[in-house]
Amino acid sequence: MTRAPSLAIAALAAALLAQAGCATPAALDVGKPLEVSGHPLPPYQIHEECMTLVPGDRLQYRFQSRAALAFNIHYHEGKAVVMPVTRERVSADQGTFAPLVAQDYCLMWEAGAEGTTIDYSLRLSRGGQR
Repeated sequence: MTRAPSLAIAALAAALLAQAGCATPAALDVGKPLEVSGHPLPPYQIHEECMTLVPGDRLQYRFQSRAALAFNIHYHEGKAVVMPVTRERVSADQGTFAPLVAQDYCLMWEAGAEGTTIDYSLRLSRGGQR
């Protein structure tokens, strides 16, 4: 199988992201974890969790999937998509994201050809809160 179809799909996904912008920012309760288990991610589909973050905020994230996928944290600046965090072909990751600029940020998971399910957890701390 050639790589052309996957490159075309990747280009289409990037174009859709640039046009669509982030989904509506979620009302993530400060200090209260958001726990999602078994979220289906069909082949080549994406799932996003978006929220407004400002400098001083801390977003703890953790996820795992049954198959390798692409993950990023991004925001839109005009027509550009800025990705301060990117992971390719991973089935798990965790970390604490600290934004440098105020933006609507999206965590995005993208399935490969096999599709997958994801479990994830997010916890937001504002400013001086920990």
